[in-house]
Amino acid sequence: MPSQDITPNLSGQFLEFIQAEADALRAGAKQAESLEQWRVTRQQLQRQLIRSWGGFPSTRCPLQPRRVGVVERDGYRVEKLLLQTRPGVVMTANAYVPASDGKHPAVLCVHGHWRGAKHEAVVQSRCIGLVKLGFFVLMVDAFGAGERGLGKALGEYHGEMVAGTLWPTGLALAGLQVYENMRAVDYLQSRPEVDAERIGVTGASGGGNQTMYLGAIDQRLKCVVPVCSVGTYRAYLGAACCMCEVTPAALRYTEEAQVLGLVAPRALMVVSATQDAFQFSVGEARKSMNAAASIFQWYDRRDHLRHAVFESRHDYNQAMREAMYGWMSLHLAGRGDGSPIAEPPLEAEAAETLRCFPGDSRPDDFTTVPRFAAEQGRHLLERRPAPLHLEAWEAEETLMRESLPRFLGGFPAATPLDVTTTRNGTSQSLSFSPEPGITVLARRETSAGQSPGLAILLDLELGRQASESSLATALRRRDWDVVTADLRATGATAHRSDKIGRAPDHNTAEWSMWIGRPLLGQWVWDVRRLLDALATVQDGLPDSVAVIGVGPASLVALCAAASDPRIGRVATVGGLASLVSDVPYEGQRLGILAPGILRDLGDVPHLAALAAPHPLIVSGGVAGSNERLSEQSLRTAYATTQSVYKLRSAADRFHVETNMDATKLAALLTA
Repeated sequence: MPSQDITPNLSGQFLEFIQAEADALRAGAKQAESLEQWRVTRQQLQRQLIRSWGGFPSTRCPLQPRRVGVVERDGYRVEKLLLQTRPGVVMTANAYVPASDGKHPAVLCVHGHWRGAKHEAVVQSRCIGLVKLGFFVLMVDAFGAGERGLGKALGEYHGEMVAGTLWPTGLALAGLQVYENMRAVDYLQSRPEVDAERIGVTGASGGGNQTMYLGAIDQRLKCVVPVCSVGTYRAYLGAACCMCEVTPAALRYTEEAQVLGLVAPRALMVVSATQDAFQFSVGEARKSMNAAASIFQWYDRRDHLRHAVFESRHDYNQAMREAMYGWMSLHLAGRGDGSPIAEPPLEAEAAETLRCFPGDSRPDDFTTVPRFAAEQGRHLLERRPAPLHLEAWEAEETLMRESLPRFLGGFPAATPLDVTTTRNGTSQSLSFSPEPGITVLARRETSAGQSPGLAILLDLELGRQASESSLATALRRRDWDVVTADLRATGATAHRSDKIGRAPDHNTAEWSMWIGRPLLGQWVWDVRRLLDALATVQDGLPDSVAVIGVGPASLVALCAAASDPRIGRVATVGGLASLVSDVPYEGQRLGILAPGILRDLGDVPHLAALAAPHPLIVSGGVAGSNERLSEQSLRTAYATTQSVYKLRSAADRFHVETNMDATKLAALLTA
């Protein structure tokens, strides 16, 4: 086996790996070659998109529209509206209503990532321009934005760990927003001033993304104009985008071109800017447009597709709006030839004028994204009571173990490890490849005596440096070897630009979602292959192998132990005690949140129960807010785990304590 220096300059490897994975997924994709084939494909694709978002409710609750204010203006009025999109979930909206009688074509406007949401001047402008041209306009605040943020003030961002609270439930913010926009169309069709057969949608940036998806899913939209948002899914890999733009595993079954094709034969105009970000660039948009053109051609509606390009930065400026006015007028009102229409004079309102909840008047119990996620999570857990007898648990355990790899994104085939090592006294450095394109760096510190066991100490923040921690020292004092590692996209292999807001691994976690392999699953695979590499170096593994997860790595440790029978002892230190949180996660990583794991496998204590009857030590724990749990709260959280250990006649092997020091933890784990 070669022995050489290990070079940890690997900051770009993870992105290259993800891009290669995406290319491999799409390389063998079969495309429809005729209208007949496309009609089959389009139904499958719509179902797949909705499944990726976590599904839509089977029944639609009453909208219970409430008008809470009116602003009268020359030729139109602005109504301030509250709409119930799901039970207990309220959408804030502004309706721009023409003063003229009769039924009007209507346009749903979705705002995008402007801090003021529907109140932003550039967002108001398209609404005022449209209403002055005779359209009924509905502008809505997206879930988590505008008046629907965590607090009552405007300007909050609904991405990163705010939207992250949804992932464990299986719901994606993108899908929640699509469904809410469908409810907005329901409302438009209920208005007597609206011609229900002539409704369009437009938005920019994240709102353009929603425009594309809503047009793809909801056939009631007759004209669709996404602005500064269309490119390719492949181009998202390398970019920092909002969580509301992520459709999990989409690259496993489609690309943006096919999503655009779902709009056919209805009217679609894509607006691009020459100075936009790469994922929304003219070149990337053109790739999707060229591919979608054949679908429109099959319907003999090539004239219903247009790509409008503007010399501009990321925006929805006047020239773009005027192009939209012309396209909407042609396809919704039967006026003109689709050429741009000059924007009427307009003046935006002060934000407070349009607010449904001015100042701090919003109710304290208003449903925010994390509150909604927590409610969904608690509802899911109600279906998973603690098992009352061993047979019931064994059936549940079998199903969980069989399902776990799927929810981790699947494990690849084992390939050559390419292990290299260097040694310096009792310290051994390892480099190995868990799969092609990825290098993991590890450190093994051997004890002075004959080692009876091996401890894998996982810390996603410290990586290999965790070998210097008090816990590593305590384990070595008990003559156990300790292995620490920089798992992929962490430590020396961390991507050079990854952190957004509360999420230190925001971008790498999102890119992983696009290919359907959550980072949690990739990290678990790294641990499994680390054991393979150690076995290769040492001619086998000792009889006793433990895995310890610190902080966010606790979930990695639990899943690794559940999926690898070689691991016989588990400990978590300060990990999440539950994936259910009614506030954004603090002190965690986006990468540990696998879509649907709470819905289909269970919460942290259910995963911990899979360790039974082997030794399991829970040393402290935190809530989603990163607040340390009291002894009683921690024991209550792990009641299900305790029940399973009792059913397994192994209650003495499960230990829960809030203030366990390193010496005691090491003693319990290695006893």
